[in-house]
Amino acid sequence: MDRSYTSAMVRRVALAVAFLAPMFAALVVETPVSRAQDPITVTMVTDTAGLGDQNFNDLAHEGLQRAAADFGIIPKVIESQDATSYIPNLTAGAEQGELTIGVGFLLTEAITEVAEQFPDDKFLLIDSVSEAENVASVTFKENEGAFLAGVAAGRTTKTNKIGVVGGQKIPPVERYVVGFQAGVKSVNPNAQVSVAYADSFEDPALGKELSLAQFNQGADIVFPVAGRTGVGSYEAAKEKGPGFLAIGADRNQEDLAPGQQLAFAAKGVDTAVYTVIKQVVENQFQGGQQSLGLKEGGVGLGAPGAMVTPEVLAEVDLYRQAIIDGRLTVPSTEEELATFQPVDVGTPTASPVASPESTPTA
Repeated sequence: MDRSYTSAMVRRVALAVAFLAPMFAALVVETPVSRAQDPITVTMVTDTAGLGDQNFNDLAHEGLQRAAADFGIIPKVIESQDATSYIPNLTAGAEQGELTIGVGFLLTEAITEVAEQFPDDKFLLIDSVSEAENVASVTFKENEGAFLAGVAAGRTTKTNKIGVVGGQKIPPVERYVVGFQAGVKSVNPNAQVSVAYADSFEDPALGKELSLAQFNQGADIVFPVAGRTGVGSYEAAKEKGPGFLAIGADRNQEDLAPGQQLAFAAKGVDTAVYTVIKQVVENQFQGGQQSLGLKEGGVGLGAPGAMVTPEVLAEVDLYRQAIIDGRLTVPSTEEELATFQPVDVGTPTASPVASPESTPTA
């Protein structure tokens, strides 16, 4: 492979997946932000994993804090101790501010009920869809980002055994798991992918136990899609030592096991939170659903480690472009995975033709 092309491709892939800047580009026109006379209060309600999950809730909180810095809003966070607290927590958010954010699929019914009780208030639901008209529902095509992670894992594994640790078997997690399996299958049909569910997003000890079991059965890569439970997968990789790798979900977690993260399947929860807050500040909020994938800049593959070779990154980019172009449809359910057939996306050429996609901007 041409060295200059390889370097350019590595830079292109690393930049393109590390920044999810294009998100909502079709919806929001960049205009100067008009600050309100009085600061807007935005309340984020977590699921039961809460802040410090090193994952989904923390990522949403990063978007909230960035919006506070840029727009002068008053950010508030209510952590849910159990499912019965979702409705009172969301109600408190509606009573104290202009926008209430429900973080996670598990809050779907609660946010719909509260939104209907407060029809003049604004709500944001992450990872699910509410039928209430005053709720902006943002879901992600996790299967597309996970597919790219699967390609990287399938090409990197030395043992041809890979593990997945899921939190609960809910649609966003299923999309992650299925997309990952399809990616592995596309480049390494001999690899075996074992899946274990913890039935919890809050149990790092169980996550470690399940991951150690997979490592001890021959896996050299584990992909946790399990919120705080997934922290245990990184602890398992650290305990096993060099050669045992983890793949992050949602956000970069390399600090949990330095040098032992293959990459992470990026998900722009922070950008979704930031963008909807911006819409509220600019009086441009709209309810309704949006589903964000690779084409919209909502998912991707981030922070590929040194063990991901330039050749593998180049192949990842070919699959990324095939998905964006519609030449490859990534399965999102187990039923779709059962009938999925890999697609030939070709091989990198020595002298690629320059295009807007080859020079992304952050």
